[in-house]
Amino acid sequence: MRTSMIVTAIAVIAGGSASALAATPAAKPLAFNPPALTSIPKGKFGAEVKLGENIFRHTTVYAHGIIGDALNCSNCHLNAGALADSAPMWAAYTAYPTYRAKNKKVNNFGMRLQGCFRFSENGKVPKLDSQTIVALEAYSYFLATGAPTGAKLAGRGYPKLAAPPKPATYAAGEAVYKQNCSLCHEADGSGQYVRGQTVFPALWGSKSFNWGAGMGSIKNAAEFIHANMPYGVAGTLSVQQAWDVATYIDSQNRPQDPRFVKSVAETRKKFHDNKFSMYGKTVNGHVLGAQK
Repeated sequence: MRTSMIVTAIAVIAGGSASALAATPAAKPLAFNPPALTSIPKGKFGAEVKLGENIFRHTTVYAHGIIGDALNCSNCHLNAGALADSAPMWAAYTAYPTYRAKNKKVNNFGMRLQGCFRFSENGKVPKLDSQTIVALEAYSYFLATGAPTGAKLAGRGYPKLAAPPKPATYAAGEAVYKQNCSLCHEADGSGQYVRGQTVFPALWGSKSFNWGAGMGSIKNAAEFIHANMPYGVAGTLSVQQAWDVATYIDSQNRPQDPRFVKSVAETRKKFHDNKFSMYGKTVNGHVLGAQK
């Protein structure tokens, strides 16, 4: 009785009814379509947006000397960051500032981009007022034209993926990789290049993302793969295959986590102590994260 009276009082203060308040459903993600790149405005701002697009598409060229691997932003954020369910930039831009458990602080969008350079690009961290960060912010802002700030947009991040029907294994993932991934990414995961420019990105090794990157999580990798890979025929892998191949890819050697402290064991305990990280685990007789 008392709880009912409190709910009624709150509803009256808010200008509504108790039944409406109690029955209010959770907001559904809003649909959004980013503007066409042909509508980038003229003038100095448009030039900055275009620079951001170029950095995003051709990071190895436009951020040469900043990144430490051979990846372009568009390798993980497909269609130059405009594709839904591929961590599109228009959905990310409107979600900041927000708290991030990764660094345990509220981040603005520029700080989030800095994290990408540190981990996914295995590189240096550009200053917030650097041309690189400002141009990428301008490009993301343009893609988010008309999107509501702070709203949950459909297509943000990667679609949630059900748990695999059976435990994912390295051996099963290797078979999936050989059949579906090696043609583009090579058998050794090194990727493909033309005139020194990345065509298909390295999935492990010195030219790939480091252990601190989001793709170093089997869960994140499986969600991305299931929604977007193989390139051009997305959706052809089963849930089980996505988890298996993500496990295989994330069980390979890659650059060290830049947050490394004291030892691999200590670093795992502090940053990777979860079931989706292979960092610090032994695979084929080698401790992942340890230098060979």
